[in-house]
Amino acid sequence: MEDGSQETRGFILGKFMPPHKGHRLLCRFAEQFCDELTIMVCSLRDDPIPGVTRHAWMKGLFPDSDVIHLTEDMPQEPKDHPDFWRIWRETVVRCEPRKIDFVFASESYGERLAEELGARFVPFDLDREMMPISGTDIRENPIKHWDMLPGCTHGYFAKRVCMFGPESTGKSTLTRILAEKFKTVYAWEHARALLDPNGGACEESDIPLIARAQLSLEAAMLGSVNRVLFCDTNLLMTVIWSEVLFGSCPDWIRAAAAHQHYDLTLLLDVDVPWVDDDQRYFPGQDARVQFFERCRAALEEKGDRYEIIRGDYPERLKLATAHVERLLTE
Repeated sequence: MEDGSQETRGFILGKFMPPHKGHRLLCRFAEQFCDELTIMVCSLRDDPIPGVTRHAWMKGLFPDSDVIHLTEDMPQEPKDHPDFWRIWRETVVRCEPRKIDFVFASESYGERLAEELGARFVPFDLDREMMPISGTDIRENPIKHWDMLPGCTHGYFAKRVCMFGPESTGKSTLTRILAEKFKTVYAWEHARALLDPNGGACEESDIPLIARAQLSLEAAMLGSVNRVLFCDTNLLMTVIWSEVLFGSCPDWIRAAAAHQHYDLTLLLDVDVPWVDDDQRYFPGQDARVQFFERCRAALEEKGDRYEIIRGDYPERLKLATAHVERLLTE
């Protein structure tokens, strides 16, 4: 309460595309300054990051504030419309009819907006001295500016790398070691946990469960990711195994596999010895080569970016590491 007797409301608007540490500091400052705070997330249809995503991020980051979403096609600069300020004033008042006492901004437009709303302008870090970053910088290279991003955005911006290929080529071990090396998390092959109670035997009815489990695990691990998520398998691999073992695959899994995106797929070759366990099927080298070629053909057809990993296990790790490092610096 500004004078100890009446509640005050602050107002912040922005695209938050994406929200970063500068935005968080501004909003936290405003929350401390006022009794109530309204944050307006503005979006246009062709924004590079969907408005509903940014609105959800901001609601999660500031649960004690009133976070509203403006989706109208608004002029972005005074030169865009002769009634620029009238349009914005009327829109803000319609979306937030309660009296606004303070407008907070890290840009000069805040002064005029406050005047239009009959509020006091509170400038904050106009010269970006405390947080020298912008949404444009982050969108151009989110990995480089990772530490400026709040955790809720990490899953959106993280790179995804998938291990792919025939059985007994070191995919699981490579996935785990790469995750350790890059200090991040990985999505393991959940089929093993599902099939182990049956001695490793896979039935056709298991395929949908395997697919759902893998999708769910990958989505869950994105909440803890650090720049890159390593995946021990994917739905395209599930499709291949379903076709090989049962001659078909449910349509919804094919569709989901077609939409599953990875920034890099590492296709492991069969030039290492086959090692038996309860869930492996093809020990013969000819069958392994055929399976490898089937995997390569599937990646080519889908148009995924992939690199072939060959050599002994230390060489595989060296090659995989180099490819991932290159991906993270692009």
